[in-house]
Amino acid sequence: MRTIFDMASLHLSIPAHEALELLGSAIRANRIRKRWSSEELAERVGVSRATISKVEHGDATVAIGTYFEAALLVGIDLFGDGASRHRMVANKRDELVLLPATARRRKRIDDDF
Repeated sequence: MRTIFDMASLHLSIPAHEALELLGSAIRANRIRKRWSSEELAERVGVSRATISKVEHGDATVAIGTYFEAALLVGIDLFGDGASRHRMVANKRDELVLLPATARRRKRIDDDF
């Protein structure tokens, strides 16, 4: 079933839509468990109530930072606890240092003699 929010983000894959819907549903469930209204969460995140509604419905047009901030405020751990998250960030930074700065297509070499 398509919602009004899907219309602006039809270019996303089904797994991406499902991931947004899953995160939005978890945010809503945790907000309700905390007994916060959508207006309260919106105020804490610094966005409108309409934006929180979009987040809770998995709208892909909302900034990912807004999703992450809402998730953290309602108690959803993103990428584990603080210590493991810091380690993961450091590991990814180290990995990126070892990789080329840009990705280029490999030139096709015609070695047919």
